[in-house]
Amino acid sequence: MNKRAKRFTGIGLICLFAAFCLTAYNVWSDVSARAASQAALRQLDSEYQKRADAFQGWPDYILDPEMEMPTQEIDGQRYIGTLRLESLGLTLPIISEWDYTRLRIAPCRYAGSAYLDNMVIAAHNYESHFGQLKNLSQGEKITFTDIDGNCFCYQVLDVEILSPYDVQEMTEGAWDLTLFTCTIGGQSRVTVRCERTDLPKNERVAKITG
Repeated sequence: MNKRAKRFTGIGLICLFAAFCLTAYNVWSDVSARAASQAALRQLDSEYQKRADAFQGWPDYILDPEMEMPTQEIDGQRYIGTLRLESLGLTLPIISEWDYTRLRIAPCRYAGSAYLDNMVIAAHNYESHFGQLKNLSQGEKITFTDIDGNCFCYQVLDVEILSPYDVQEMTEGAWDLTLFTCTIGGQSRVTVRCERTDLPKNERVAKITG
């Protein structure tokens, strides 16, 4: 084997090793994220029961939809509730504020509020988080439950691909709920737009203002 062939063989082996290391890191990150999410879910389930036992009267957000969403601290992170993606068999805790470190633990609220019907939730494309988001179809059901146990039901209206630079488009529009994650390689954003189904908008407005 001449020197040039040896050089290309060496480069190929280095590339294979780098690919193996990247795959191993991604698998480890996914397993770690799954464990962190499951631990938070167990504590949130306990908190739901405590608050349900103490609940009386109308939920506070009905009277004041612009109120801050209540949170529960778990292992140094503040959570606003849980998200159920029924067709994917996923239930995930949602952290109140986002940054890249928090995204390694659980999906995060990117903007908005469930009470104002404009919440945007971001997550990594781990299989245990939003990695299967692209498989959602129109009409499929999604449920968000806040820390006080109030349930908000949605259905998928549209699945679209956005540029990572379309930050304004991600948060604009009359969508009641938006979920998004990056594609493999991070070149685009898989974006799911949802409509609330548990109470029509005209009834919600009447209930709040009436």
